[in-house]
Amino acid sequence: MKGKMKAQIFYGPGDVRYEDIDIPEIGNDEALVKIKSALTCGSDLKTYKRGHPAMIKKASVFGHEWAGDIVEIGSEVDNFKVGDRIVAVNSVPCYKCYYCKLERYSLCENLIYNNGAYAEYIKIPGNILKKNTYRIPDKIDYREAALLEPLACVVHGIEESNIKTDDMVVINGAGPIGLMFIALAKLKGALVISVDLSGERLGYAREFGADYIVNAAKAGDQVQAVKNLTEGGRGVDVAVDATGIPGVWEMTILMGRKGAVINLFGGCEPDTSINIDTGLLHYSELTIKGVYHHTPYYVKKAFDLITSGQIDTVKFITADMPLEKLVSALELMGQQKGIKYNITT
Repeated sequence: MKGKMKAQIFYGPGDVRYEDIDIPEIGNDEALVKIKSALTCGSDLKTYKRGHPAMIKKASVFGHEWAGDIVEIGSEVDNFKVGDRIVAVNSVPCYKCYYCKLERYSLCENLIYNNGAYAEYIKIPGNILKKNTYRIPDKIDYREAALLEPLACVVHGIEESNIKTDDMVVINGAGPIGLMFIALAKLKGALVISVDLSGERLGYAREFGADYIVNAAKAGDQVQAVKNLTEGGRGVDVAVDATGIPGVWEMTILMGRKGAVINLFGGCEPDTSINIDTGLLHYSELTIKGVYHHTPYYVKKAFDLITSGQIDTVKFITADMPLEKLVSALELMGQQKGIKYNITT
C-alpha cells in the first residue's frame, strides 16, 4: 500500500511532531496493520521526556502498545489474512543466541523492538508475526487487546515474585504497571498494600483490589508505615517496585521481612545506583531480583487473561484521545492524571 499517513514522530526529548510520512512497505513475510487502538505507556512517557537508547536515530515513530486490522500481507504469510483483527507485542526472541539456549528469552541478545504505534499504520516483522501475534476474539475490544504487551511484562514479574496465597505484598507505585501488579497479585490470593504519592492513583489502587493504601506524601516514614501493616511489624513477604526511582528501590528492599522476595521491576534512568545494607542482605537472606520485558510464554498467558475476562481491562483506559493529541495525553500521564489513554486514528 503506497501513500502517506499521519504519525507522531520523536525527534528528541520533548520534541514530538505530528507529521505526514510514508506508509511502511512490507516484505514477503510481513503484514501491514491499520491501527485501531494505541495505548500510552510509562515507557513512552520516559522516551518523550528523556529519550530512549533504542531510538537513537531522528524521525522515529514511537509507541508499542496497539491493536488493529491487517490490511496487507506478504506473499509468504499463511497464518493470517487481510481483515483479521490482531494484536502483536513489540519484540520476539531469536531462539538461537546464548541466552535463548538457556531459555532466558527476555535476555535475548538479538531483540529488535518494533515501535511505531502512534501512527495510522504499522508494519509487523515476520518473526513477530509468526511467534507473538494473536487474533482478537470478537468479544474483545481493540483497546482491551492493546494491553497485551504491558500485561505480559507484569505477568513475567508476578511469576518471578513467587507469590503464594495469603502472602502480604507491597506494590510501590500505582501507575499503570503498579495497578496491573495489584490485579495479578490479587488473582494469586495475596493481601496487597499499595504505596503512591498520588491520592487519585491510590483511589485506582483500591478499585483494582488493594487491601491497604499508604499515601507516601503523608506517611512520613513509608517503610515503617508498610511494616506496621504486617504481622509483628516484620515486613512483607514480597515487595515490588513499579516506579523506576532509585530511592524507592532502596525503600522497597527495606519493606521486606527476613527471607522476602524483592522485585525491582521499575526501570531506572541509566547510570543510577542504589545502596544496600550488606548485613541486611546477608543475614535476612533476601532474594533481590530485577525482572525485564516479556517472553512468548508470558505473552500467551497475558492474552489468555485478557480474553478470559480475568482482568478488568476496561478499567485501565481513562479516555480516548485522537492521534494529534498524543503529547497532551503523555503530559496528563506525567501529571499522574488517569491511567492509560487510548490513542485513536
